[in-house]
Amino acid sequence: MAPIALTIAGSDPSGGAGIQADLKTFHQFGVYGEAVVTLLTVQNTMRVSRVEVLPAELVFEQLDAVLRDIPPAAAKSGALGSAAIVEAVARAARDFAFPLVVDPVTISKHGAALLDEPAGEAVRALLLPRAALFTPNVPEAAAFSGIPIQSLDDARRAAGRLHQMGARAVLIKGGHFSGDATDLFSDAAGFQEFPAPRISTRQTHGAGCTYSAAITAGLAAGCKLPEAIARAKRFIHEAIRTAPGLGCGSGPLNHHAEVS
Repeated sequence: MAPIALTIAGSDPSGGAGIQADLKTFHQFGVYGEAVVTLLTVQNTMRVSRVEVLPAELVFEQLDAVLRDIPPAAAKSGALGSAAIVEAVARAARDFAFPLVVDPVTISKHGAALLDEPAGEAVRALLLPRAALFTPNVPEAAAFSGIPIQSLDDARRAAGRLHQMGARAVLIKGGHFSGDATDLFSDAAGFQEFPAPRISTRQTHGAGCTYSAAITAGLAAGCKLPEAIARAKRFIHEAIRTAPGLGCGSGPLNHHAEVS
């Protein structure tokens, strides 16, 4: 029987990010994917023109329906949209018997806000302590930790602060650093770096969603966190390198990239 993974995230009708990217990634990793929708967007590779957040109880009912019938082996959260939805996900997560990867999607590739300040505070208070892994990019890690990040040393300090706030493991994605795209992983055992050569391209729409989904797929398949991150890092690098060049703006990745 195939492993099962769940995404709790927003919808991208252009297919490059959100639940669409997550489900494609799950499939590529040989994992059966389920999706709980939190918000709807009107977007393409050039812009986001509208965001509609769903009622929190509707999100909770979707979660309850899935968990009662086809419980996953791992789950991830992406764009949650409101404090009420964060609270609903945290309420359900109290009973999760599987790891939860929290990807704190605060803003879209095009600058549209997907997590307001009250929702961000709810993530800090309610989801961080329940996350098996917290996966902010550099600006998100700086915002959540309160520590400006210009270097890997800064990222180490920010990760330490996030641990103090309740995160058990942290992966700060290094796409915003200069030089190589080096991600910093931190858990109780210490720090580990996951480097990759930087690819000069604008075809990165949905990279964060795809990366966290690939990690979640690895966890669902039984990988330990460092192994799941290493496989996901290789996949995301190849997916960016072989991006199909769709759209007129920041295009989607190649979700058919080889998993190694």
